[in-house]
Amino acid sequence: MSDTKSVLPYGSWPSPIEADDAARGDALLEWVGFLGDDVCWTEVLPEEDGRSGLMRRTAEGVEEVLPSGWDVRTRVIEYGGRPWLALSGRAADGLVFTHGPDQRLHRWRPGSDPVPLSPPGAWPGELRYADFAVHGDEIWCLRETVADDTARTARRHLVAIPLDGSAAEDPSRVRELAATHHFMTGPRIEPGGDRVAWLGWDHPDMPWDTTRLMVAAVLPDGTLGAPAVRMGGEGEAVTQADWATDGSGTLYAVSDPDGWWNVHAVDRDGGTRSLCPRPEEFGEALWRIGLRWCLPLLDGTLAVIHGVGERRLGILGADGALTDFDDPATEWHFAATDGRRIAAVASSPGRRRTVVLADPADGSVRTVRAPSSEGRSLPSDAPAPAADGAAPYARTPTPDAYATTPYRRTYRGDDGEPVHVHVYPPHHPEFTGPDDELPPYLVLAHGGPTSRSHLVLNQEISYFTSRGIGVVDVQYGGSTGYGRAYRERLRHRWGLTDVQDCATAARGLIAEGLADPDRIAIRGGSAGGWTAVASIAAEPGLYRAAAVYYPVLDPVSWREETHDFESRYLDGLIGPWPAAADRYAHQSPLREADRIRTPFVLLQGLDDTVCPPAQAERLLQRIDPDTVPYRCLTFEGEGHGFRRSATVAASLRAELRLYADALGFTPATAPSCSPS
Repeated sequence: MSDTKSVLPYGSWPSPIEADDAARGDALLEWVGFLGDDVCWTEVLPEEDGRSGLMRRTAEGVEEVLPSGWDVRTRVIEYGGRPWLALSGRAADGLVFTHGPDQRLHRWRPGSDPVPLSPPGAWPGELRYADFAVHGDEIWCLRETVADDTARTARRHLVAIPLDGSAAEDPSRVRELAATHHFMTGPRIEPGGDRVAWLGWDHPDMPWDTTRLMVAAVLPDGTLGAPAVRMGGEGEAVTQADWATDGSGTLYAVSDPDGWWNVHAVDRDGGTRSLCPRPEEFGEALWRIGLRWCLPLLDGTLAVIHGVGERRLGILGADGALTDFDDPATEWHFAATDGRRIAAVASSPGRRRTVVLADPADGSVRTVRAPSSEGRSLPSDAPAPAADGAAPYARTPTPDAYATTPYRRTYRGDDGEPVHVHVYPPHHPEFTGPDDELPPYLVLAHGGPTSRSHLVLNQEISYFTSRGIGVVDVQYGGSTGYGRAYRERLRHRWGLTDVQDCATAARGLIAEGLADPDRIAIRGGSAGGWTAVASIAAEPGLYRAAAVYYPVLDPVSWREETHDFESRYLDGLIGPWPAAADRYAHQSPLREADRIRTPFVLLQGLDDTVCPPAQAERLLQRIDPDTVPYRCLTFEGEGHGFRRSATVAASLRAELRLYADALGFTPATAPSCSPS
């Protein structure tokens, strides 16, 4: 490859990363754990209609643990939760898991087919299970009972299910243990089995607003004593709790009484102390039941995932000393431990999602499941390039060679508040833009909105940057990762703060001479779709195009249409209904939708229960197609967040076509936007 780059207009660079590559290039690796000595994880299989397989690494390579066709996935609170658990430290004892299509709890032993442990619901998916623990000859877990497939009405209990399968045909064999709150996590059982802990919260709170850490004694007959609050309360959110491994009775809780999710020790009498107080986050917003960021190890230390706007893996000693692993990963997810080692999904600006195994004994971090490269999974012991420069798998650069080098930037809004962003400049190893031309940029508004995105190598972003289109990923006010005060910037201001911060990021790039002011677009999904539509209504002179994925748009109707978990979310984002009715009208993206003149593409799954298709339809009813060029693609079988590779690829092609038309460039290959 020549060191001299050819000059082509931005947006027209030929890229080897096609939409199909981007759709399947980043494997969705989740829910890591141990089965005996093996590290296992769930992996979404886009070519199999988004089925979630349970995988492990063997000497022969990566293989599925269960017989083919099983879908290890729970729909608890619609966003899911931890869907499987090994029954002991011995692989021969097998595991339990929730099967996606029927949501029943199953048990699997090596050499046999899985068998159901829980009874069927009145309809498939009525009863959902997640976040498991073993107690004697029972599985203790969270059970969610939903009224219908919209999940707008639901009840939750901690339950005990016999491991012998007797409850599969006899629902009376399922014991209800507790129902302290409308929402709960699964149980954490103290070593020795004397006590159990869980988190609970009620409407209108979300789990990052207010939660309570509950503890109850386990009585000799297997029932629970009266639960007591051990931490949390109004304005404090405990996001995780786990017991010490040494039998001391200490309970570790990740909570934010001082405005940051720090690790606290809770003693038997309820006294608490912060183990490593610092303005960093040692936890995240609890969008999925069973997530962990603090793992007690057998030697008395804690493996912790921490940082500001990123996450590093470290070991927290009893003296409060924190030592990070010497590893370039800047994001760690779905962590699990066997008491000695830590397995997780790790990524960084230079590495896509990878399953790794970290060993505090020697500080090593070993790859278990490497990222896909050109459609194949590279083994962890893949040989280095040969001495003559020949690569062992391909002579042409891998798609990751076309990825840009992103960086963090903080701009200041008109009110002086910081706006944190991730900048992904256009990049191609063989092409550059003309000296007299600035690149187009896409402003990316993440979903949530109480969430964040990650500064990592991302194939979907590379799809655009390798063509000469920059991306700025905005961590607008309300995002997690920067403490409670930054999260609270969005309180009662959704549709205002997020819109202003996205505009601040775009204008910051323009002021620095990095982006063409006449070629700015915005894209976002879910809550990010709300922000995208609100932005093109509020800033018609700034944005020239928008890509809107499965959005929420009409807050009044959304309260009644969405699922139970988020049905009171707007109390914090906009205000209590109907007392704040004026704000609902003022902040809705639909308020001035009839004034939108920016071309857009709208992409919607028809099975979405979080942001139902009716939300998107309300926008289209207010748009005059003779005035505003728009396209709407809908996808059967897709819910909230697309899982099928064909859907993702069709969406990206539709986006590129829109940007080419609206921002004035000619792609190297004319994209197709057919959903087929």
